[in-house]
Amino acid sequence: MKKSYAVLMCASVLVLGACGNTKTERGLSGAGIGAGVGAVGTALTGGSPWTGAVIGGVVGGATGALTDKDDINLD
Repeated sequence: MKKSYAVLMCASVLVLGACGNTKTERGLSGAGIGAGVGAVGTALTGGSPWTGAVIGGVVGGATGALTDKDDINLD
């Protein structure tokens, strides 16, 4: 069960990682990525995936919303 959950979260991170043109999109993609990383991280360390997802989602969403468009320009 944990392995399939981790695979699902990793796939979600890859899908959501392509977002980010506006501040709202960066916040949403950051929240999705943070939730996935938090859930997988706590599941692998024996904690509650739900708690990790909530904390990771909040931190990722705030980080994504606070980044400037120039901060993530890969050109």
